[in-house]
Amino acid sequence: MGIPQPAYYIFKCEQSAPPGMPKPSCVTPQTQDLFQYLAQKLMQEGVMGTVQPIRTSCMNRCQSGPVMLVEPGHTMYAGLTKEKIDKIVQEHILGGNVVEEFVIDSEMWDEPISPADMKKQMGM
Repeated sequence: MGIPQPAYYIFKCEQSAPPGMPKPSCVTPQTQDLFQYLAQKLMQEGVMGTVQPIRTSCMNRCQSGPVMLVEPGHTMYAGLTKEKIDKIVQEHILGGNVVEEFVIDSEMWDEPISPADMKKQMGM
């Protein structure tokens, strides 16, 4: 019997822009500890082996940050705080129910587009 795959992957944006940049960052002095908080929460719940938190660079949703993507399900959560992470872990990760009130607006996270369709849109 092999090592089981994780049930969830949580991709947390860890991008920070230098001061004075026009776009916001998912990591600021006020939010720099959210990834560590998420990892500690998963450890406290005893699910770190089946839920894999992953630090990522920019996911191009800067106006909605801090953001994280939960897979499977392709669920993007926006405007993260420690309180929101607590609820997402309890209700989505442990309970299996997406926390709709924290999901990114559809204007910022529409349906996926295939690479072939993207190429067509780009005139390629």
